[in-house]
Amino acid sequence: MRAVIQRVTRASVTVDSEVVGRIDRPGLMVLLGVARGDGAEQVETVARKIAELRLLDGEVSVLDAHAPVLVVSQFTLYGDTRKGRRPSWSHAAPGDEAQPLVAAVVENLRARGLDVATGTFGAMMQVELVNDGPFTVLVEA
Repeated sequence: MRAVIQRVTRASVTVDSEVVGRIDRPGLMVLLGVARGDGAEQVETVARKIAELRLLDGEVSVLDAHAPVLVVSQFTLYGDTRKGRRPSWSHAAPGDEAQPLVAAVVENLRARGLDVATGTFGAMMQVELVNDGPFTVLVEA
C-alpha cells in the first residue's frame, strides 16, 4: 500500500461536476494506492501513519490537531514505468480487492476520531488542493 500524503490548507474532489469530498481547513490530502496482496496489516500501518505522523505546522499530527483528512483512491501510484512508454498497472490491486481496503483505511481513521472525507472509488475525479509548504511525503506499507 502506498500513500502520498500532502499537507494542505484545503482540498476537494469532484465527480460529474459535484463535490463529493472536501476539507476546508488545514489537514491532509491522501492519495492511496493498493497493491496486489495487501491486507489488514497494510491497512493498519498506513492508517496509523496518516493519523500519527507529525506533519502539520508545529510538528503535530492530524490526530493531535483534530485536523481533517481527504482520502482519494489512486491505483496509478503502482504504475511501473521502467520499461517502454506505457505504464504497467500489474502491481496495482484490481478494483474488487482494492475497494474494501481503501474503505478499511477510511474506517480505521474515523475510528480514531478523525474527520475523513473521500472521493468516489473508481470514478473519474478532479482533485483540487492547496499544498501547504509545499509538503508531501510518501508512506509505503
